[in-house]
Amino acid sequence: MPRRWRRWVGAWRRWSLWMLLVALVVSMLVTLVWLAGRYEASQVQTRLERDTQDAVADIRKAFAQNIQSLQALQAHNPDLASWESRAAELLSARRELARIEWRDTQLRVRAHSETPYRPLHWDPAARSGTHSEIALACSNARRISGPSYSSSYFQPMPDGMGGEMLEVCLPLIDEGRLQGFLVATYALQTVLVDLVAPGLQRTQEVSFTEADGTRLALVGAMRRGSRMFTAQQLFDLPGTTLILRMDSWHTAPSVFPNVLTALVTAMSIALVSVLVVLVRDNRRRLSAERDLGDALAFRKAMEDSLVTGLRARDLHGRITYVNPAFCDMVGFSAAELVGQISPLPYWPPEHAQEYGERQVVRMSGGLHPPREGYESTFMRKDGTRFPVMIYEAPLINAHGLHTGWMGSFLDVSEQRRVEELSRTSQERLQATARLATVGEMASLLSHELNQPLAAISSYANGSLNLLESPGGAPDPHDLDDVRVAVQRIAQQAERAGRVIKSVHDFVRRRDQSRESVAAQDLFDAVLPIIRLQARKLDVRVALDIEEDLPPALCDRTMVEQVLLNLARNAMQAMDDPQIHPRILDLRVRRAASNVARSWLEFSVADMGVGISEDVAARLFTPFYTTRAEGMGLGLSLCRTVVEQHGGFMEHAPRAPRGTVFTFTLPATP
Repeated sequence: MPRRWRRWVGAWRRWSLWMLLVALVVSMLVTLVWLAGRYEASQVQTRLERDTQDAVADIRKAFAQNIQSLQALQAHNPDLASWESRAAELLSARRELARIEWRDTQLRVRAHSETPYRPLHWDPAARSGTHSEIALACSNARRISGPSYSSSYFQPMPDGMGGEMLEVCLPLIDEGRLQGFLVATYALQTVLVDLVAPGLQRTQEVSFTEADGTRLALVGAMRRGSRMFTAQQLFDLPGTTLILRMDSWHTAPSVFPNVLTALVTAMSIALVSVLVVLVRDNRRRLSAERDLGDALAFRKAMEDSLVTGLRARDLHGRITYVNPAFCDMVGFSAAELVGQISPLPYWPPEHAQEYGERQVVRMSGGLHPPREGYESTFMRKDGTRFPVMIYEAPLINAHGLHTGWMGSFLDVSEQRRVEELSRTSQERLQATARLATVGEMASLLSHELNQPLAAISSYANGSLNLLESPGGAPDPHDLDDVRVAVQRIAQQAERAGRVIKSVHDFVRRRDQSRESVAAQDLFDAVLPIIRLQARKLDVRVALDIEEDLPPALCDRTMVEQVLLNLARNAMQAMDDPQIHPRILDLRVRRAASNVARSWLEFSVADMGVGISEDVAARLFTPFYTTRAEGMGLGLSLCRTVVEQHGGFMEHAPRAPRGTVFTFTLPATP
């Protein structure tokens, strides 16, 4: 029974293949015959449209020649007899013209001539009316200073028949003045007979029609054939528009030659298709099997070699797949993890409830993980905790259905350790930079402290001299002087203490903390040190703080260091005898703000020689300096401090000379 079933299945497959091939041959035969008929019909239509365009071009050329011949009638100002003779010659040569008239400016007929080929009955009253076709055409011709055509009208003949006529009016203008009109009458039937009919084929019919399809004149063969092709061409004249229509009749396409060609082509394709199907079917199946095995092996090798942990879960939160990197990360084997559901073994007990609630919300579709990932804490099998960065996305199968969640995990323990080391190193560099700054200012501090110390010494010696009187007891007036001297000593000592305290507060290291600080308080802390160098370099310090500014939210010590470094650099840029005046501008104002936060903009401007492009490109590079005694850390640390506060620092040229450094700090909400 199974063998008979297999034979039946094999026979059914072979007969199905042959039936498919027969259907292919028949469909290709029908398609080729249909395409041949379509191609033949398109060729006939294309030729007909080309013949219609040629016919319109011939008529337009003949009308243009007639206009030139009509203009030649008025050459050399002929008399009436001479004009009538010329008009008769023109009518004999141009059979499509039925009548030519010479009219004055009031459209009265001065002379006329009629065609010798056909007698026509002209109604003088109808042709002289102010609203006749001639009057309308001549009015338009006078307006455009050129020939104008009237609408077609029916003209009866003596034999009881008639024909459609078309008038053309040509204004006679001499030295810019209108002398009269020439009116020529076209017989549309004769236009088709003489200008179009000689080029017609025996199966074509040509006619003049109006826009609504009404035929005005018709020339051509009677209807022959089973299929009609039509082409229309717009014949646009000044003052009127006609449509030239050309019809052509053809028999059905030649089917028999097309069928033979299609049959031979289809049989050839069928034979080749049989060979290709039988030979390639087995090859493709074997190739697909090899490719599938290679793809599975490659995917397995790729997943095993990843350092990123991968985990797949179904819609119920059950783990369905983990790669070796994830197992190495948490210390559990794949057998221990696959099939597990909440709570998972690598969740820390103290966070298990929180993770479980978050997973329930996510699996229900109420919470989508952020595309940029989120940080969490996992627990290894030995109980140690470590931070991980999680990126999770919906798992979509080949049918487009959501079947679970796919997550990738990165162990960021080493990254956090490096960040902590970097932060510690940055704090040490900042402290070193502050110490280096104070070392450079030691000479200025000693110069400033010499004055109060010298005053203290003088007042002390004077007080001793007053107390050591020859009589033993000091004079009461001397005691008053001693009291004043002691007050002066206290004032000078307080002055020296303020200078030392400002440096001490700046140099001492403390933990970074953000606090609300008014802009004036920030400058009050560093202005004493700034003015020390300003007096030595003959620099005038100008401070401008906008009114009603909110306090800045910042690390006070770090921002004071930024202000001091920028101010010292600005004053050193003006240390040139040729620079005058020397002004250091310190300003604070409101900066551009977004909807969420407001910002303060601090600026330090000098009047130095500016910064070249080469120096500007490396200005914030650590350890890059243009001074022999500099360390190259000042501006780099300044920008680091500002960026840690979420602001930005930049510099720009100052008009007419100098440089301005600007940085922003967040304002207290």
